[in-house]
Amino acid sequence: MSIFQKVKNWLANHCETQENHQDEQLRSRYYKTTTANALKTVKEIVEKSPELELLSVSEERGELSVAISKGKKAFMVITVISVRPFETAVDFSVTTETKLLPFDFGFSRNVILDMYKKLDQHLTYIGSGINADM
Repeated sequence: MSIFQKVKNWLANHCETQENHQDEQLRSRYYKTTTANALKTVKEIVEKSPELELLSVSEERGELSVAISKGKKAFMVITVISVRPFETAVDFSVTTETKLLPFDFGFSRNVILDMYKKLDQHLTYIGSGINADM
């Protein structure tokens, strides 16, 4: 990742993961599990975290909406998608509420990395961005 990209990450109030992201840490992560189990695990992680508040769950679409209220205020959407049997992708989109300055100094990126770290402790990690060529 270039220095320009690192500065850009600090001077933004939004961060999201994607399959072919320039930052390898922000590529979609895949886990060896079913969609239902991944959703259940993500929901449990959110409910156990005092700084997170689960707003809604759409099991049909594989999405969870979460409010971050401790520290900086932010809104997070977690998407869980089954790619193949026992191969499930998890993506995040985090937007930080800023008041004076239009950037969050990497807060939204750090939220995503923290959530992936917690998921890695509960689910079997397969890889990141493994379907970028599809």
